[in-house]
Amino acid sequence: MLTTEAKLPRLITSLPGPKARQWVELDHQFLSPSYTRDYPLVAARGRGANVEDVDGNTFLDFAAGIAVVSTGHCHPEVVAAIQKQAAELIHMSGTDFYYSGLVELARRLNDIVPGVEPKRVFFTNSGTEAVEAAMKLARYHTGREKFLAFTGCFHGRTFGSLSLTASKSVQRKGFGMLVPGVFHAPYPNTYRGTWGFPPETVAADSIKFIEDALFRRLVDPSEIAAVFIEPIQGEGGYLPAPAAFLQKLQTLCRKHGILLVTDEVQSGMGRTGKWWAHEHAGIEPDIVCAAKGIASGMPLGAMISRASVMDWKPGAHATTFGGNPVCIAAALATMNLLENGYIANAAKMGEFLFARMKDWPARFRTVGDVRGKGLMIGIEFVRNQKTKEKGSEIREKIIQAAFQHGLLVLGAGGNGVRLSPPLMINEEQADCALGILETCIAEVERTL
Repeated sequence: MLTTEAKLPRLITSLPGPKARQWVELDHQFLSPSYTRDYPLVAARGRGANVEDVDGNTFLDFAAGIAVVSTGHCHPEVVAAIQKQAAELIHMSGTDFYYSGLVELARRLNDIVPGVEPKRVFFTNSGTEAVEAAMKLARYHTGREKFLAFTGCFHGRTFGSLSLTASKSVQRKGFGMLVPGVFHAPYPNTYRGTWGFPPETVAADSIKFIEDALFRRLVDPSEIAAVFIEPIQGEGGYLPAPAAFLQKLQTLCRKHGILLVTDEVQSGMGRTGKWWAHEHAGIEPDIVCAAKGIASGMPLGAMISRASVMDWKPGAHATTFGGNPVCIAAALATMNLLENGYIANAAKMGEFLFARMKDWPARFRTVGDVRGKGLMIGIEFVRNQKTKEKGSEIREKIIQAAFQHGLLVLGAGGNGVRLSPPLMINEEQADCALGILETCIAEVERTL
């Protein structure tokens, strides 16, 4: 049963408030400068789709910890599961011993991944670890060493996943040689086109690029272990791949014995109105990488593969903390909530939001495109709708203005804003968020 209580922004101080300013100063003194923060929110507590800061200001959260708190902040059923498990068993390494929770969650994940073949699961602490595990398994199973990923993709920041990532140069700069043998193809951007390909034909052109430019000139397909793709790019701008492209990519992989890996770290666990974003295209990947929304904020990831693919031997790969009992308990409670209403709510609220936003490009001269599925929505801002000149500074002003109005959103891509609220939001909260954004866009456009 859905438990959504309408709570809207309530600001009682200027932003940032006095306590928040003090903590920001201390943060700058003691924490790594590599963290990126769009605005000075100093969180104290969260409930549902709301976050309260240290000064008592309440915000409407349409970022959800980068699409992590799928069931909302501190859902009582998730909290109860965590508390109960923490009093019974906090740690048990699945590398060394058996644990019933690992089996139960793996069985649940097996049931929701498409395909007739049974699945096996390797649990991790994060999305990047799930991708790393997929890379290792792909090499182990195929005996091949090379990989294919796509421009604009984000698969993580550890060395293997970073080698696949092609989102921002700052994420790679200064780290020297990464994992060799990674090739990149143009991701089909149906708003802008990619690498000179027109938007109308970019899906077919991207497949043609792989076949002609890569497989005929740079790397023989028999050397490719796996293709990694986000069905909807996250950091790349909340950009969905066309269903026809994903279908043709699967056909291409099957033709050459290449494993197809869908990175569903951000797009999975019901965010798009289905368990997995790739279900919208009707494909059946060989490996699925999951994390973020899987445990409502507890650190957990999973690499799920066809059983015949996960053929590595004992000791080939392992983890100390992946599949921690407390995280597993949170994930099981999360899956219950997703199954019993929140995935359906994500689809319903997505339709509500898109219906309200469909005329934004006509109403606002800085809105170039509104796209996505379910509660994974991207808004791309431009300086000129005809030329599609990117409006990065416009995006930044809108994010800052939204914060000042009590709405938390994050950027995606060079000039986009992502909407990724908890899956339990209701119409009043959705309507409030869009009202704030409309006000902010209008305010920024008056200054241009």
